[in-house]
Amino acid sequence: MNSAHISDAVRAHIRASAGHRCGYCLSAQRYVVMGVLEIEHLIPRSLGGSDEESNLWLSCGLCNRFKGQQIEAVDPPEISARLFNPRADLWHEHFQWQAGGVMIQGITATGRATVVALKLNNEIALTVRHNWVDAGWHPPSN
Repeated sequence: MNSAHISDAVRAHIRASAGHRCGYCLSAQRYVVMGVLEIEHLIPRSLGGSDEESNLWLSCGLCNRFKGQQIEAVDPPEISARLFNPRADLWHEHFQWQAGGVMIQGITATGRATVVALKLNNEIALTVRHNWVDAGWHPPSN
């Protein structure tokens, strides 16, 4: 994302609105080691998305890179589904925590497609979440 198009005020508002958490995996900024959570385009600019605040949300680097230009993905078994939109959708309606808060399970077509497309249960994420759970920092209570 070319960050020059987004004002500091809009960035601050998005961070506050997102509760300083990734909209997809719910990683909290205070626990993310790999830098500042990123402002991402829900609909990529390459697909006609704008820099308007309504098209922006907070994402960790892993989720943002795995999402890339995708706006839909395949929900196993092979049904096309839109990706989760953290601005418009409620996380708990599409996902639930498994393994004591370590794994994210999709419970709708959108949730399952998002888990697969964004690799929400990749080895790094699982290892980190396991440590967060052991420390009592995860899963989020809200």
